[in-house]
Amino acid sequence: MRFEEPSFVYSLFLLIPILIFFYLYVSVRKKALKQRFASPQVIDKLLPSYSPKKQGLKVFFILLAVLFLGVSLARPQFGEKQALIKRKGVDVIIALDVSLSMLAEDVKPNRLEKAKLEVSGLIDRLKGDRVGLVAFAGESFIQCPLTLDLSSAKMFLDIMVPDLIPIPGTAIGDAIRTARSAFSQEEKKFKVLVLITDGEDHDSESLEVAEEAKEEGIIIYTIGIGTPYGEPIPLKDEKGKLSGFKKDEKEEVVLSRLDESTLKKIAQKTGGKYFRATAGEIELDKIYGLISVMEKKELEGKMVTQYQERYQYFLVLSLFFLALEIFISEKKRNKKRGEGIES
Repeated sequence: MRFEEPSFVYSLFLLIPILIFFYLYVSVRKKALKQRFASPQVIDKLLPSYSPKKQGLKVFFILLAVLFLGVSLARPQFGEKQALIKRKGVDVIIALDVSLSMLAEDVKPNRLEKAKLEVSGLIDRLKGDRVGLVAFAGESFIQCPLTLDLSSAKMFLDIMVPDLIPIPGTAIGDAIRTARSAFSQEEKKFKVLVLITDGEDHDSESLEVAEEAKEEGIIIYTIGIGTPYGEPIPLKDEKGKLSGFKKDEKEEVVLSRLDESTLKKIAQKTGGKYFRATAGEIELDKIYGLISVMEKKELEGKMVTQYQERYQYFLVLSLFFLALEIFISEKKRNKKRGEGIES
């Protein structure tokens, strides 16, 4: 036998002794108060029908009711069978910009950390879908192939930093091309690409590549990180302290701006939509809503062990002992003229 919610079993080991101690404490206090009030002989005359044994029996039944209720809440399971669980979903590739401009702090703590929160939040929302990750800057590569193991995808997400790709820049077209290669080439649907970037595209082919993606049945949703007003890109030393800001060839501080126009055009090319990242992550709910109504394909099945729930038996026992406690009287049974009557 196993318990699905073992914490309730552990709670019983604390609760039952506490209830027993409380009952014994109350009994001793009541006895002491009675002795202060009158002698035992007087108490027996004042309360001739009171039965301490029956009161103890009622408490015993209450303890049993609590015990079996706790076991029931712990969801005991015994008896098992093997079952094939089939999943239906779509393939979702998330392409994340890890270029240096993503370190701009117009979004707190910075664009990249905010973007990673967005990706993690989207992964948490996906149910039954395969997820893959593409990292891109001046070039791109598949960080995590399509997988049903969402926890593994999040582990790969954690190590996505600007140092991951040595070539500077933001090649959105190359990122889309890499994402295309990660999808199945035999299907013309069930494909979603979520592109998260500040949109500063240094690759003029992005719209042409998006058009090619559309022909392969890929729908692209874009999420813009940052603000259109411009923000300097901080440079930090090995200790993480600010050492200055990125400058151009003229030694002027570079301002990184969110390019919403390009991201809107890329999304529109494939029938997708553009969203700007928000603190409340409303855009993730909208994207998940759009993905959830898409036509799904059957993904690989998985053999799982299913355990039979047996909590009902213990719940019935709990109710049985609770009913016994209610219907048993604390009074003694007196006999008059050979007949037992309840006083």
